[in-house]
Amino acid sequence: MPNPTAAILIIGDEILSGRTRDANMHYLAGELIRIGIDLKEARFIADDHAAIVATVNDLRARYGHVFTSGGIGPTHDDITAEAIAAAFGLPLDVRADARALLAAHYARSGTEFNAARLRMARIPEGAVLIDNPVSIAPGFSLGNVHVMAGVPNIFQAMVASLLPRLTGGRPLLSQSLRIDRGEGLIAAPLAALAAEFPDLGFGSYPFVQNGAYGSNIVIRGTDAGRIGQAMTRLAALFPAGA
Repeated sequence: MPNPTAAILIIGDEILSGRTRDANMHYLAGELIRIGIDLKEARFIADDHAAIVATVNDLRARYGHVFTSGGIGPTHDDITAEAIAAAFGLPLDVRADARALLAAHYARSGTEFNAARLRMARIPEGAVLIDNPVSIAPGFSLGNVHVMAGVPNIFQAMVASLLPRLTGGRPLLSQSLRIDRGEGLIAAPLAALAAEFPDLGFGSYPFVQNGAYGSNIVIRGTDAGRIGQAMTRLAALFPAGA
């Protein structure tokens, strides 16, 4: 049975403007590989209500899981919760359990629990909260869409809270081999080898070192034995020093 599939949607003008560098896609990809969920697509979009609604509806129809990052904070431009609710055609309101979490958190810290912070307790009807042990304001899951913060350490904490609830498949494994030849010289035999192992993925990642061309070949799959067989064949095709 094939592994479950996923997409990640990175939301935020600050990402698209270049002001902030995204780290969440890289982190999520590594965590999903570990539990056997195949990340198939990543999209980056602005803080635009209509774009979020359309993109979420497209992705959730195509993949088993959609993970979003960004736009659930306390300011006016944090519009992801509203957009997710609209995508599902559900109401959005302050929820008692989310409000209680935030009220207790701000009481402990002696910080005012004002109207802006209350925005982070707005949850679409029927959603399941995602725990946030860092800053308390929860994310949420609605259907196959999992909505999380954009700040990397908070995103990572939410992912850790969420993943035990998800059913994965077989972890993705990989091995790599450095070949000190240019891609133009190895392309044909590499393609032939890949055709012999259609259940595996072959990637060629070129480099230039001291003026010489080479490539790191990575073979990926869920069957360690098959990867080992393919690596043995690859090493025989391109022996070191030859």
